[in-house]
Amino acid sequence: MATATGLAAALPALHQAAPPARIPLSYVDRLRERTVRLRRLDDILGGGDTYRVYLAEVQRTKAVPQRGSFAGDDVRRHLTVLLAEQAQQAGWAAFDGGRGKEAASLYEESRTYAREAGDSDLHGNSLAFLACGTLAHDRRTAVGFAQDSCATITDRTPATVRALLYERLAWACAVNGEAAGTEAALDSARESLETAQDGEPQPDWSVWVDRTELGIMTGRCWTELARPLRAVPALTDALGRYPDEYARDKALYLSWLAEAFLRAGEVEQAAVTADRALHLATGVASIRPMQRIAPVLESLRPHGQLPEVRGVLERVAS
Repeated sequence: MATATGLAAALPALHQAAPPARIPLSYVDRLRERTVRLRRLDDILGGGDTYRVYLAEVQRTKAVPQRGSFAGDDVRRHLTVLLAEQAQQAGWAAFDGGRGKEAASLYEESRTYAREAGDSDLHGNSLAFLACGTLAHDRRTAVGFAQDSCATITDRTPATVRALLYERLAWACAVNGEAAGTEAALDSARESLETAQDGEPQPDWSVWVDRTELGIMTGRCWTELARPLRAVPALTDALGRYPDEYARDKALYLSWLAEAFLRAGEVEQAAVTADRALHLATGVASIRPMQRIAPVLESLRPHGQLPEVRGVLERVAS
């Protein structure tokens, strides 16, 4: 992890060729390819490592028009779309690293760029991100943002984008205690993936949404709604296919499984699962895993006489 963190810290200083005096579409395409490569850092690093990397990309792309002129309005639009995409990635890293205000500002910035460029998919995703960022302090507003994000869906919206927006609506509804809305949104997300056309192009920023991801979100939602008999099978099945190398995310998802086990009265299983989550979360530059794991550990303390519980609590204290 130290090596990866050092790499992330060095990335903003990497050489990036100055734009030509007349900026062609091929130049914007190269910037997008770079954004795709940098997005992969989020698979293995937390927002505490990647935030300034992604923010630097936004700032560099903003500076492009100041260094040259566009070879047509279409080139300008493509650059604006790229800015919307980059601002979302930077906002996500800010959120993951505990920078809530910066995240909200970047999501709003992304929303502005997406609307300016006429990109309904990125506009919908910016609203979905705003929903996620608002959940902690205003659940009803968050549900409204998520509903607005799904209202951007059309017949032309790629399957993974549709599924992603419906998933985030499901999560907002679950946190707000709306079981019916949660189930309807999960069903819509599932239908989006099941009816995807073979060979349909998907944006790189949503291509990770698949059956495994939907299973995890399903389990998270039912855990939040205190329905462990639904949550445990969904999470167990999906996490069985989820690689440990995505340590931050798997630690987070295991925390919901541990909570679901607790709600089902399976205390030993909850302790074993929480221990796995702790192991994966160690050294990850994200505030979110421990925010999720800490309450689970507190709920385990009254069961300290059990060997599995005593073991995980002792490891935390050491």
